[in-house]
Amino acid sequence: MSSIRSTETASVEVASQGRKSLAGNDRIYRGVLVVVVALVLAVVAIFLFDLLKQAVPGFRLAGWGIFGTRWSFASGQYGALPLITGTLVTTMLALLFAVPIGIGTALALVYLVPQRLRLLASSIVELLAVVPSIVYGIWGVLTMEAWLSSKAFPNLQNWFHGAWPFNGQWAGQGIALGSIVLAIMILPIVTAVSRDVIASVPRELTEGALSLGATRSQVIRKVILPTCRSGIVGAVTLATGRALGETIALATLLGGVTYHSPWPDRLFATGSTLAAEIAIDVGQLSGPSGNVLFALAIILMFIVGGVTYAGRVIVRNAQRKFQ
Repeated sequence: MSSIRSTETASVEVASQGRKSLAGNDRIYRGVLVVVVALVLAVVAIFLFDLLKQAVPGFRLAGWGIFGTRWSFASGQYGALPLITGTLVTTMLALLFAVPIGIGTALALVYLVPQRLRLLASSIVELLAVVPSIVYGIWGVLTMEAWLSSKAFPNLQNWFHGAWPFNGQWAGQGIALGSIVLAIMILPIVTAVSRDVIASVPRELTEGALSLGATRSQVIRKVILPTCRSGIVGAVTLATGRALGETIALATLLGGVTYHSPWPDRLFATGSTLAAEIAIDVGQLSGPSGNVLFALAIILMFIVGGVTYAGRVIVRNAQRKFQ
């Protein structure tokens, strides 16, 4: 009996030592996480404080005129409404091009492309994401601009008889050129995230629908896409944030805001975006007028934050429906 009791006592002591060591490891792990989170919050707080500190004089200089319709940084006209509308229009047009193609490509990669070719096809699509922005800008000027001016623009004007939004003269660089190139830039994001979400759909759902007599198109429309709704919305949200913040390529392709076109009033008009205008005028950052560029950055952050929040709300509501 004494030997049994001693054995039990030893096992209890070993177990207590193991719990103590685990508790010590947990405290270290928790401490490391607290330090990391504190550092991240500190960096974000310092960044936002400095940005607001520089932006406040810009808002004071421009006043309510910052929401006006005339923008000319060199001459002191700080109406940013053409830049805001240009940002929104180019982003919406890019999403209009990229989202259907991206989701269709994701479906093809999961259900149509043979297994041995999926990795190669996925790699080719994702390769577009590593191309620098300036390369897209140069490619758009040298290749896409010539094609639009010689083929797309004349045909569209003939088909629609010069009606809006295909009215006016072709200016070379403009909203149409920038939106098409921007759509190609965000296409890998939509495709990659949508592909991963679609591939995670349980096979039992698709096989069950097929066994009940549904066609493959019905399975995609009524089973796969509703199941992946929240993930696809997340992919679109990420692509939207990427499009809103694109800088160098759009600064090269949009042509800039002009007096005759204070905002994009047709598809082939020239224009600019908040991020592109910051990049264009960053060389004149000194002086009180330079603070206006920080004000533009604050406006852009509010737009991106609003889009991100709306995407999270949509994803959360979609997840609740399936709970």
